Amino acid sequence: MTISASAIARTYELDGVSVPALRGVSLTIDAGDYVAIVGPSGSGKSTLMHLLGALDRPTSGQLVIGGRDVASLSPPEMARLRNETIGFVFQSFHLLPRTSAVDNVALPLVYRGLGARQRRARAAAMLERVGLGHRLQHRPNQLSGGEQQRVAIARALVTDPEVLLADEPTGNLDTVTGAAVLALLEELNAESQVALVLVTHDRDVAARAHRQIVMRDGVIV
Repeated sequence: MTISASAIARTYELDGVSVPALRGVSLTIDAGDYVAIVGPSGSGKSTLMHLLGALDRPTSGQLVIGGRDVASLSPPEMARLRNETIGFVFQSFHLLPRTSAVDNVALPLVYRGLGARQRRARAAAMLERVGLGHRLQHRPNQLSGGEQQRVAIARALVTDPEVLLADEPTGNLDTVTGAAVLALLEELNAESQVALVLVTHDRDVAARAHRQIVMRDGVIV
């Protein structure tokens, strides 16, 4: 699957004032890509990530995800596109605190209409793949930060996405744990040809990607 952005801009209206977050960005993400998006705070990295993940629409320009122009999609179609093709990993994990690891991972499969047994089986297999087969019934507060991030990665991958978007995936982790999580993402990218797009402030993390997109003031520099 290819994501193609052509001169996309995103402007927010705040108290009657137009605030441009992106100013005409063009880029392509192809199957199997490994891309790092870097830049200072306020450069437009997270806005671009939200657009690439079909969480938002550009104010102008064209964004095509898997051959579908985002401008032509209804909200339910946008939700289906996200669920079927895109996985998200966030810095703060976003796990349900009172829910076991296996049920956290199984959650996106609810929207696929799979039965409970099938959901849990697929979730358990994905947790096994990220090295947490022995932690299926543990809740997030019983897991380390690195283990919680692995649960979040398993949840992102359980739907077999074609693109994985990771926003500061090592930001809340110590150096050793962060390196292990990054190695896991790179392994999945190499083995499964899942396109990996990382947003990061960390130059060492960005340097590991196959290419870097450097942003400043809403444009690629």
